[in-house]
Amino acid sequence: MVMQADPRVPILTIDTGRLPAATHRMIDAVEKRYGIRVERVLPEAAEVDAMTAAHGRDLFYDAVPKRMLCCNVRKIRPLARRMATVSAYFTGLRREQGGDREGIAEVDRSGTPVKISPLADWSAGDVERYTRERSLPVHELYEQGYTSIGCDPCTRAVRSGESERSGRWWWEDDTAKECGLHFTPDGRAERSVDVLLREVLTRTASA
Repeated sequence: MVMQADPRVPILTIDTGRLPAATHRMIDAVEKRYGIRVERVLPEAAEVDAMTAAHGRDLFYDAVPKRMLCCNVRKIRPLARRMATVSAYFTGLRREQGGDREGIAEVDRSGTPVKISPLADWSAGDVERYTRERSLPVHELYEQGYTSIGCDPCTRAVRSGESERSGRWWWEDDTAKECGLHFTPDGRAERSVDVLLREVLTRTASA
């Protein structure tokens, strides 16, 4: 759709450093199909090094705050840095995917940059039909039962009756997905993930 509207629009993806090999093959397929270069948005190596030195490479299995820390360092912060240079961007989020996506607006002007979700009201069937009719490249993990694909160790195929996003962070109990609170000596409450992130950034600055 973007290529039809304006082939000059940059296409980007987040390369967290933990993507499945199949995702890299998918990126290559998109580049070949459209004759473009997909921009890879990477995390800061120093931040990743400080995080893994303090908590290990697979810290996300230990606790929800550590999983959120990993997402912050590898995904959220790199994307925020890249988005600081644009006024608006397109994303493929859909309401049917559930969770905090159920109320997503097609055009969200509540923040900067403006977020545009042209597929917001599409179903999984709509996506499949559009893909089939136009012979678009398909991520090979979909054929293995995946419906939402992120980092390799944090994603699995979904089971019958599960939601599209249930294959993400599947080891977390739904009742335990709150990130927890930490109290400072003067009694202020902070999210545990914010404490962990501050420690990582302090390590990075002093390295």
